[in-house]
Amino acid sequence: MEIMPENLRSNARVIKKFIKHREDWHMKLAFSTNAFKRYSLEDSIKEIGAIGYEGVEILCDVPHLYPPLFPKQRLLRLNNFLEKQHLKVSNLNAFTLYAIGDVYHPSWIERNKHSTDIRIVHTTDCLKAARFLGAKNISTLGGGPHTTKARQKKDLVKLFAKNIENTIKIAEAEKVRILVEPEPGLIIENSSQITEFLKSFDSKSIGLNCDLGHFFCVGEDPANVVYNLADYIGHFHLADISSDRVHNHLLPGMGSINFKEIFDAIRSIGYQGFITVELYTYQDNPIETANKAYEYLLQFI
Repeated sequence: MEIMPENLRSNARVIKKFIKHREDWHMKLAFSTNAFKRYSLEDSIKEIGAIGYEGVEILCDVPHLYPPLFPKQRLLRLNNFLEKQHLKVSNLNAFTLYAIGDVYHPSWIERNKHSTDIRIVHTTDCLKAARFLGAKNISTLGGGPHTTKARQKKDLVKLFAKNIENTIKIAEAEKVRILVEPEPGLIIENSSQITEFLKSFDSKSIGLNCDLGHFFCVGEDPANVVYNLADYIGHFHLADISSDRVHNHLLPGMGSINFKEIFDAIRSIGYQGFITVELYTYQDNPIETANKAYEYLLQFI
């Protein structure tokens, strides 16, 4: 693990204020509230802002922003709270659905139409919430998990495309992008699969939520992924992964991912959005974890 110099560590917030106003500064760090499930949404936002992050990714599930529990008035209060904390919403994370299911279910590829309709409605609600909060994008899972053969898998990809198509027109109307997130074990888990999938749509309102750790888990080089998928990337998720490539999000610097190469790649493609640190695996100590991640990543930006 590379150690940040003590003088840089102690002046992290000062440096953040400086780079925020540099004309050549584009990349912005955010942190996801899915590490703060034991905190209220407002407390999560407050703690993330206090550390120095410029953005916050909001979990669109219990116990945070589950749309059926957020009527317009509550969204308005949340918007005002975000403004007071001087934070932008980097992304609405519409991946999980623990409120009525689990991490993946209801997915986009359920055989039961009622279940896929639930996923469609949830995504639609998240798009509308994103527009209200000024977020440019929401993220969703790469179809869903599968245990099928190759031929059946192709059918599931077609089903995924058909179902997500129902939300793209809404995304276009709301001016918010739907970003598909590949993950190990889902029907879309690598670069070639997500490229093939996204090429089938004639819309700029669907793209890629680029979780670099996930690509590392399936044997790809994260920096090369940035270069190769630059045309599709709408947002980044960042975490470290151990050398065995097992899907377990680690604090940056605790695994085998080369963050210098990643940030060099992101900078070289001219990306101007948020990079969200996603460490839901650290719910016992999210404040300490968010602090350490922020301090470690400053050296690369």
